[in-house]
Amino acid sequence: MGLLVEYGDYILSGFVLAVIIRIFTSRKTIRRNGEALRTPPGTLPLVGNSIKFLQPRWDLLDWFNKCQCQFGYETLALTVPTFPSAVLIQDPRNLEFVFKNESLFTKGAFVKRRSWDLFGNGIINADGDFWKLQRKAGSAFLNTANLKVLTDVLLPRYISESLDDLHLSTKRDTVDLQHVFHEITTKLMGKMAYNMEMHADDIFSQSFDFASGATAKRFQNPLWLVTEYFLGSEFRRSVSAVKEFGRHIVANAVQGREEQTAKDEPTDPDSKVDHISGSLIRSLLDALGDEQIVADAALNYLSAGRDTTGQALTWTFYLLLQHPEAVTKIRAEVQDLLDQQMQQQPDSPSPTLITSSNLPILNADLTLFTPQSLPYTTAAFHEALRLYPPIPFEFRQAQADTTLPDGTFLPRHSVVMWCLWAMQRSQSTWGYDAEDFRPERFLVCDDEHQGQGQSQTQDDHLSENKKNSRHFAVGKSTSEFPVFHGGVRTCLGRKMAEAIAVQVIPSVVWGFDLEQGWEGPLEGRRSHTSLTLPMEGGLPVKVRRRVVD
Repeated sequence: MGLLVEYGDYILSGFVLAVIIRIFTSRKTIRRNGEALRTPPGTLPLVGNSIKFLQPRWDLLDWFNKCQCQFGYETLALTVPTFPSAVLIQDPRNLEFVFKNESLFTKGAFVKRRSWDLFGNGIINADGDFWKLQRKAGSAFLNTANLKVLTDVLLPRYISESLDDLHLSTKRDTVDLQHVFHEITTKLMGKMAYNMEMHADDIFSQSFDFASGATAKRFQNPLWLVTEYFLGSEFRRSVSAVKEFGRHIVANAVQGREEQTAKDEPTDPDSKVDHISGSLIRSLLDALGDEQIVADAALNYLSAGRDTTGQALTWTFYLLLQHPEAVTKIRAEVQDLLDQQMQQQPDSPSPTLITSSNLPILNADLTLFTPQSLPYTTAAFHEALRLYPPIPFEFRQAQADTTLPDGTFLPRHSVVMWCLWAMQRSQSTWGYDAEDFRPERFLVCDDEHQGQGQSQTQDDHLSENKKNSRHFAVGKSTSEFPVFHGGVRTCLGRKMAEAIAVQVIPSVVWGFDLEQGWEGPLEGRRSHTSLTLPMEGGLPVKVRRRVVD
């Protein structure tokens, strides 16, 4: 007994070392065309890439970017003691293969074991038929009729409320734009999907944000089972609060179900909102039945619809703060659209100061603001998505032996990882200016080949008539621009996110001048650890009313 006390630390260290050696020696070496894959910079004996994975989120993203800068499209071996055999794919051809073989590359035990506590049976974890049922319910919710109510009624209403708040904010030192945008997306999802009033600072939102961060750390911390056993009490409390809210969503839906189905076909805007409110939760109840599973599914969709769009808008405005020339172009685009409306409605008053009281001109009716009518604004949003993808990492697990297009052989249960953050900065895909914010790469002239995009030199020499005839086009495959994923799991909410963006961005940019509201360099904002890409500390800005000459 005395020896155990005296040498306990050494015995434990020896045991851990033996386990690590056992794991490494039993793991299959992944090869490409018979040759072992190269490893990323900083790979260490025994611990592999564990130290890198334990870095803060921002440093880890930077490391993945260095990998793609050094190795280009080459597939690399990832070695973390508690991971199965794993690879980092960087070639869009390999990612396309993963997208096209959904039944082969599933979330698998690797992902589900880490995300189960938070997401349970929801669509984020689901595979196969169970995933299809939830996907079908989500597709029914995001139909054309519902999106029209969102763009024509709900979204302008919530934007108007947020503009009121921003006008009041001109009297304060700073306002957090991330909170403003999350408030809009939270209210939208709460009303449309669940027929509930929700806000960004609800206890649920705070609990979910913490649980998301803790879940993300499970993918970075090889010893998460050990550390959570001793330090996971707050995570468990947060998950409990999230699950309780999920049950509340379902109970509220069940209670109001009969009343909702008995209503007549709506005619006025408010009755249209009432008619679609809660349509997602009703679809989930019809498709899944089991109320606990429905609660999991509801929470999954709430996270997807609330967080990613709000965060994407936050990073968009972060980039606009750094690029005032882009703000000028957005305003000019809006002005052109307003001028067109004035020609069609000559009796409409011309705005001088945009406030919520005369919003009718920006009223110009916000439904005029679409990806088609505001191509530069749409391009700026997608350029922000490219540089700051809301889901920076993705994992899949091979369910059978297979070979990637580049010749890499993957044994069954191998983990495939790709880092969107790094892939979207690849010069091989995006050119020499891949690190730069340049919305023009998503614009093409009407008489050009679809999807070619404009180079910086081409854009500088375009005539005004040419610039006015440009339209938005991604110009890349889903595996080259995988922000909305690809294959059968392509993001259902893409059109909703774009609709929100092209109304929110011009409304704020047209009505306000924004200035940096934090100390330090303008380029100094980072993301904290999460399953998505929230801005650490929010986006504090100084807000001033804009006077239009």
